[in-house]
Amino acid sequence: MPQPKKKTSNSKTGHRRAHWIRALDIPNLTTCPQCHAAKIQHTLCQSCMTYKGRSYGVPANER
Repeated sequence: MPQPKKKTSNSKTGHRRAHWIRALDIPNLTTCPQCHAAKIQHTLCQSCMTYKGRSYGVPANER
């Protein structure tokens, strides 16, 4: 397997990792179109159990 010819500097390593570390810290929150609660993008809404207009179970407050 090929090896790097020179060491990658700390500055270059930090620039490469900067966006990855920030992406892990801040979740992308949006509002649910059904109940207007905050939810993470591209996931099931935990308050009304819907995703893209479809219902996927019974909400937690009705169990």
